[in-house]
Amino acid sequence: MLISLHVKNFAIINEVEIYFKDHLNIMTGETGAGKSIIIDSINCALGARISKGILRTGADYALVELVFESKDQKVHEAMSNLDIPMEDNQIIISRKIMPNRSIYKLNGESVTQSIVASIAELLIDIHGQHEHQSLLRKSKHLEIVDRFARDEIGELKQELSESYKTYIAIKSEFDKAGVDEEKRLREISFLEYEINEIKSAALVAGEDEELSELYKKYANARTISEGLQTVYSLTGYDSNEAGDGIGRAVRQLAKLADYDKELANLLSQATDIEGLLNNFNRDLSLYLSTMDNYEEELDEVTRRLDLINHIKQKYGNQIEDIQSYLAECEMKLERYRDYDAYMDKLSKSLKDEESKLNELSARLSDIRKAKAKELTGKIKEALVALNFLDVKFDMIFNKSNTYSSNGYDDAEFIISTNPGEELKSLSKVASGGELSRIMLGIKSVLAENDDIETLIFDEIDTGISGRTAQKVSEQLSEIARHHQIICITHLAQIAAMADEHFIIEKQTDGKTTETHIKALNDNEIIDELARIIGGAAITERVIENAKEMKELATTTKKYKI
Repeated sequence: MLISLHVKNFAIINEVEIYFKDHLNIMTGETGAGKSIIIDSINCALGARISKGILRTGADYALVELVFESKDQKVHEAMSNLDIPMEDNQIIISRKIMPNRSIYKLNGESVTQSIVASIAELLIDIHGQHEHQSLLRKSKHLEIVDRFARDEIGELKQELSESYKTYIAIKSEFDKAGVDEEKRLREISFLEYEINEIKSAALVAGEDEELSELYKKYANARTISEGLQTVYSLTGYDSNEAGDGIGRAVRQLAKLADYDKELANLLSQATDIEGLLNNFNRDLSLYLSTMDNYEEELDEVTRRLDLINHIKQKYGNQIEDIQSYLAECEMKLERYRDYDAYMDKLSKSLKDEESKLNELSARLSDIRKAKAKELTGKIKEALVALNFLDVKFDMIFNKSNTYSSNGYDDAEFIISTNPGEELKSLSKVASGGELSRIMLGIKSVLAENDDIETLIFDEIDTGISGRTAQKVSEQLSEIARHHQIICITHLAQIAAMADEHFIIEKQTDGKTTETHIKALNDNEIIDELARIIGGAAITERVIENAKEMKELATTTKKYKI
C-alpha cells in the first residue's frame, strides 16, 4: 500500500506530506483547490510527462516522493532482480525535477524512468479523470481481458510475441529477396568483385594498429636516431662519459674494499650499476643498427596502410567490420548462385512460422473467449450493483486479416442498458457518466484477480448523482475491503464512506497561492460533508443530514478499520 506522499515545489504546492491509511482514503475540496494536482504529482513520480511550468514559481527544483509497503512476492522478486535492497518491505520512489532534467531514485539508488514504471505497475493502478474514455477504443477492451486472464496467457503471449518477431524478420527477408534473372547475375558479378578485393588484401585483425605504430616510428626515424646517438654518447665509455666514470668508480671501490669489509656492499651496488649500464648500451646499439634502412621500411608500411585505408573506406571502419562484411557477401553470393533452393527454403520457413503463429494465436483466442465469458458475467453483476438494473454486457470476437504480436483477435465489449435494446458497442450507447461507472465496474472485477494493492480514482463520480452515487460509493467500499483506495470526489455519498478523509484547500496571502491538505477529525468530516451537500447555505438540517449520511455509511461497510 501507499504509506505516504511528499510533494515540494510542485505547481501551486509549496510542500505537503500526506500519510494514507488502508481501505478507503477520500479527498475532497472546493473546485480549483488543487485536488487533481495531488494525483498529477503521483503520476509524475511514476514517470508521467510533465509540463514545463510545473516548477513552483521561484523554485530551482520540484520533488515528489512516494513510500510504499509491500509483502507481495512479485514485488520482492522484481526488486531483487534489479539488485536493489528492501528494508522493512518498503519501496521509496522519488523524482527530482529540474529545469532541464529529472532524477529518478528507487530506494535511494538512481534508476531510469522505465525501471520506476516496471516497479510501479506492480504497486499501484491509477484511474485518471479521462481514462474511462479509453473504453471507446477496442484495443483497450482486449487489454482488459488479457489483464483478467494474465495468469493463463502470460507465457503464451510471450511465446507469441517471439514468434511474431521471427515471422516479420523472415517475411521481410522474403520480400526483399525477390529479384529477376538479370539483377541476380549483376549481383553475383558485383559480389564476386568485392569478395576478391577484400580477400586479396589478406587483412589480419589488429594489423592496422601495429602498422600505424610502425609508421609513426619510421616517419620519425631520423629524429629518433639523432636523439639516441646523443644518449649513447652520454652513457658510453669515452672519457668523461657515464660508462667510463662508473668503470673507474668500480675499480677504485675494489681497491678500498681491501681495507674495509663494510665497503663490499657499496662495491656490489656499483658493480650492478656498471652491468646495467653495459647492458643498456648494448641494447641501445642494437636498436640503432635496425634504423639503418628505415626509408625502405617506411615505404613498405605506407603502401600497406594505404591499401588497408582504401579497403576501410569501402567496406568498414574496422578490420573486424570488413571481415563481417566479407562473410555477409559470401553468404549472399551462395544464395544468388543457388537462388531457387534459397527461395524455396525461405518460403518454407515463412510458411512454418506463419503456421506456428496461427496456432499460438488460436490458442490465445480460445483462452480469451473463455475468460471473456467469465469476465463479462462478473462485470454485469458489478454494473447491476452500480444501478444498471437491466443491463446486458458481452464481448464479441472477430478474426483480423493480419497477425500482430498480440495475435489475430479483434474484440469489443458490447452493452445494452435498457430492456428490448440490442447489444451495441460502448461508443454508440454509453454516456460519459455511464462510461465512468462501467470502468469502475471493470476495475472492481479486476481488483478481485489483482495483486496490486493500491488503486487511485480521480473523480470517478463524473456525471452521476442520487441513487447511482450511493451505488458507486458502496462499490468503492466493497473494493476497499481488500485494496487500498485513494479517491477524489465531489459527492457526499462517496465522501461519507471514507475511512480516512482529507480536505484540500487553496490559500493565498495576496502575493502567493498554496495548496494545503490535511486529514479531518470526526467533527471536521461532518462539516465537510455538510459543505458538499449544502453548498453556501449550511443549515442545522444540512448538518443533521451529513451526520445521518456518515452513520449510514459506517453501518453499510462490510469491514472494520
